[in-house]
Amino acid sequence: QVQLVESGGGLVQAGGSLRLSCVASVRTFRSEAMGWFRQAPGKERELVAAIKWTVGSRYYADSVKGRFTISGDNAKNTVYLEMNSLKPEDTAVYYCAADVDYSGVYYPPERRDEYDYWGQGTQVTVSS
Repeated sequence: QVQLVESGGGLVQAGGSLRLSCVASVRTFRSEAMGWFRQAPGKERELVAAIKWTVGSRYYADSVKGRFTISGDNAKNTVYLEMNSLKPEDTAVYYCAADVDYSGVYYPPERRDEYDYWGQGTQVTVSS
């Protein structure tokens, strides 16, 4: 069974930076796309950023455009989320997710139910 393992969360002051990492437990695991979701207390889980490996296309939520960058290497089963200029409203549990059978041609998947594997989450707390 494939597991996605996130790391890199923590406590940071507003304006600071964090880099989240996600790696699949099976070396031969390959996906069509990967994404980072987040869920704040009392809120729905939302897509923050996603990448479709074959074309390199990326999606960013409006709230993080210009501040967050998704990158990674499908051959190494890793995806990263570089987060800069962090704000208190970025505080949430961040989840890595992988879609292994996405058939979209260009844009990465945006719906939660399109993703097949999920990590356990890593807490990001931004203090004001």
